[in-house]
Amino acid sequence: MSGNLNSNTIENDEFNENTEDNDYQDLITKLKEIKSTIALLEKTIFK
Repeated sequence: MSGNLNSNTIENDEFNENTEDNDYQDLITKLKEIKSTIALLEKTIFK
């Protein structure tokens, strides 16, 4: 029975790591979009 508990714990830890990785990648993507938007606005404003 404890084998199942350990197995579930490992799976949950892997799931949490994957979720954190996905959150990190989403954040990076959003920051890149913001950077692009700022660059475009700077070009528009400083023409």
